[in-house]
Amino acid sequence: MIDFIQVAVSGILLGGVYALLSVGLTLIFGVVRIINFAHGELLMIGMYLSYLLFASIGLNPYLSVFLVAPALFAIGVIVQRLVIQPIQEASAMMKVFVTCGLFIVLQNLALMIFRGDYRTIQMDISMAALNFSGISVSLPRLLAFAAAVLIFGGLYLLLKYTFIGKALRAVAESRPMAQLMGIRVQRVNMLAFGLGAALTGIAGAFLLPFTSVYPTIGSIYTLVAFVVVVLGGLGNMVGAFLGGLCIGLIESFSGTYISPALKEATYFVIFILILLVRPQGLFGMGKGTEEVGLK
Repeated sequence: MIDFIQVAVSGILLGGVYALLSVGLTLIFGVVRIINFAHGELLMIGMYLSYLLFASIGLNPYLSVFLVAPALFAIGVIVQRLVIQPIQEASAMMKVFVTCGLFIVLQNLALMIFRGDYRTIQMDISMAALNFSGISVSLPRLLAFAAAVLIFGGLYLLLKYTFIGKALRAVAESRPMAQLMGIRVQRVNMLAFGLGAALTGIAGAFLLPFTSVYPTIGSIYTLVAFVVVVLGGLGNMVGAFLGGLCIGLIESFSGTYISPALKEATYFVIFILILLVRPQGLFGMGKGTEEVGLK
């Protein structure tokens, strides 16, 4: 029984990291209406920025969040303005090609600058763990999970009760109607992309204490984020958070009781089976529904 609880706790903590990454992606999709295949590369940039701050001035990754998040916000705004906005009215296939091209460019830039080396940081907290009645809880993963819960709660309040949040929701609901109400849709799109990128940068900073960073790490997390977002219901914030927890649990249990080599394959198989039954995802409100999750 203790082993089962240990695996469940590990899965929930891992799922919190996935949720933090995926909430940024679902925010971008829900408002900007673009599937960003370069989302994992934003995570990679956030991890490298946090690594460089630690290696150069010894800044703790948890404190580097206050620098990494604004930097990723700025990068997100620039990407949206220069790359995404010109193709906003283009076909969905064109948007896929552009974001895939961005993914290739960012990944190869990282390879040019950092080579293919795996880079890690040495901190006392990296291997720290808390023990509760025989159950070990990784402290870095616990902090990442707590950050995910706090950030999700803050984002929920922002979207629900502030003017900016209402503007984001209005654009996600109906772009033409939002324009008629005087909302500057292009600015809202830049804000949404910037926020999504900032959230992804925060996830990268919290991953660094227990994960190596290398130029192709974004590809892995892009796939995970898409599985989480689709399972949760496209554009659904609450669904993305719960979907992240589900994938974390599936990966933890399959890696422990089936095979570590098959843990990714396991959640992809479950992902396909779920979509065959519920094409809108586990928490989607209807077939084809695309909402921000705050209705």
